[in-house]
Amino acid sequence: MPELRLENLSKNYGKVQAVAGLDLTVKDGEFMVFVGPSGCGKTTTLRMIAGLEEISSGDIYLDDRRINDVPSKDRDMAMVFQDYALYPHMTVFDNIAFGLKMRRVEKAEIAKRVKRAAEQLGIKGLLKRRPHALSGGERQRVALGRAIVRDPKVFLFDEPLSNLDAALRVQMREELLQLHRELKTTFVYVTHDQIEAMTMASRIAVMDGGVLQQCDAPAAVYRHPANVFVARFIGSPQMSLLDCFLAVEDGAVHCYAGGGRLRVPDKLGAGFMERQAIGRPLILGMRPEHIRLNTQEGLAMTVRRAENTGSDTYLYLAPGGTTPEWAAPGVAASEGAASEWAAPGGTTPEWAAPGVAASEGAASEWAAPGVTAPGGTVSERAVSGGTVSGGAGSKGAAPEKTAPKGAQAKLVARVESSVSYKAGSGIVVCPDWEEVQFFDRESGENVF
Repeated sequence: MPELRLENLSKNYGKVQAVAGLDLTVKDGEFMVFVGPSGCGKTTTLRMIAGLEEISSGDIYLDDRRINDVPSKDRDMAMVFQDYALYPHMTVFDNIAFGLKMRRVEKAEIAKRVKRAAEQLGIKGLLKRRPHALSGGERQRVALGRAIVRDPKVFLFDEPLSNLDAALRVQMREELLQLHRELKTTFVYVTHDQIEAMTMASRIAVMDGGVLQQCDAPAAVYRHPANVFVARFIGSPQMSLLDCFLAVEDGAVHCYAGGGRLRVPDKLGAGFMERQAIGRPLILGMRPEHIRLNTQEGLAMTVRRAENTGSDTYLYLAPGGTTPEWAAPGVAASEGAASEWAAPGGTTPEWAAPGVAASEGAASEWAAPGVTAPGGTVSERAVSGGTVSGGAGSKGAAPEKTAPKGAQAKLVARVESSVSYKAGSGIVVCPDWEEVQFFDRESGENVF
């Protein structure tokens, strides 16, 4: 059975590496979707597979046959382009039949294949028209028909729905899925639209900077992102990320985040201790639907705004009743400011203020139990039983310091649209511990 295999595939443009050492196997009959931001290398990868782009290093195999040096026309693949690439002077029939004519297929066979493809795509009545007389959706079906009649081993799609309006994209997604079920052929699909990726793919390959970040089933990528980039890119609104710190207190693991303290369930806490995550600077990740509201214990938040999308409302929340703009990633703190990232001169937590000792049994980003932070500064990082470093800013923002790039000073929670929340109102939230994710703050990788 045909299997598409990429081994250490790379593409360089001078000193710029567009694709870096990509290893991936696309199984026979699979619907593989490459997704990522512009410039991530997904289209370059597709073009190398198609033979339209020269490979810098690595190998491509189709059905265990190395095809690096095989011309594009002989690779037994068919590509559907973003701009349809139809010949304006030809009829729909001739556009669909063009590739077969170039291969000198008999006229009777051409007519048979074109008719069958037109019936599959619902364009049988359009065969005598020219492209200018077709809608965007009809042109896309013609481009699909031209690929179908070749009966290839692999279909390649380069953002084929990006030029269509929202309603037509939904319709074409269903038609492509139906076509995949009928043809039972391998589809390799490139898109920047995560909705297309989530709804169509057997597996999603998430790319960034030419590097494969994660490849898994859509549900797995959404629920268990491999790193902070995937957590942010997949999902809309994106996953909320808060800097956090774990400490063992009173025989249980607690999570300090968002200006508050949360007790971690024993089972999850035991897993952290096994992985030696206690004391490490981490990032707490929560999807909007995994944030519980109005809990007895949790993080105190203030509603900054509410977005009603019809079926749901998304609440944008700021920690502790303040909006510390300077605590956002990459924004410098101002003198005298105070929040979870507190700078000297503000109202920092008692156990984290400069010159104040942490209470026994407590641990924080700023001070280890029984250790005093240096006067005039807040320590950069200290773990339970560790030492406090001098002269550094706390958790991301002392004056002229910047917050870490991995986190954000806000949460987004999803609620039913029938429930109303006013801007400025206070609320207590707690994560659904069975669904939350923890990432290492330095590497960005998922701890679990």
